[in-house]
Amino acid sequence: MTVEGDANDYTAKGLSGGKVAVYPSQEVIDDGFVPEDNVVVGNVCLYGASAGKAFFRGKAGERFCVRNSGALAVVEGTGDHCCEYMTGGRTVVLGKTGRNFGAGMSGGIAYVYDPDGEFPQLCNMGLVGLETIETDEEKEEVYNFIKEHVDYTGSSVGQSMLENWDEKVKQFVKVMPHDYKRVLAERAAAAEKSKAA
Repeated sequence: MTVEGDANDYTAKGLSGGKVAVYPSQEVIDDGFVPEDNVVVGNVCLYGASAGKAFFRGKAGERFCVRNSGALAVVEGTGDHCCEYMTGGRTVVLGKTGRNFGAGMSGGIAYVYDPDGEFPQLCNMGLVGLETIETDEEKEEVYNFIKEHVDYTGSSVGQSMLENWDEKVKQFVKVMPHDYKRVLAERAAAAEKSKAA
């Protein structure tokens, strides 16, 4: 589903498949509207999403991706409490976030573009650690998330990142829940052990 314009609170609540894209019309952009500086979807978007993908050209309100358990979401900025109680899926934020990011986040991974180093003070560090994107495989995965966002929304923010990816990827913070990291490590070790057997 695509929406040319903006959308209200609870956009894509309970998303369980498919794709949702919200973006402003080229006409309003030509008239001076800057998507990445404006809220285009309301509060509590993707609440409880379990699968599917969502791409928003512009900012989201508060409580974005709360209780996300399996969806991919790409957005150009968020309000407070983003990724609260998230248990799975992926969230990519191409702009600034509000405070209390990741409170109660026990699974999934978030990637936040943070060229000015402001994000750590906005993140709730109770259950998560902050890392960089290290492997070529993960760099490619995040690149492809952003590319799909650009393909669906025409995002100029995303496009400028893709054009200078080798530098821009260094400015992303990876938000990784401690328990999720431990589970992934245990799975990898078990897979290696079964290969050796």
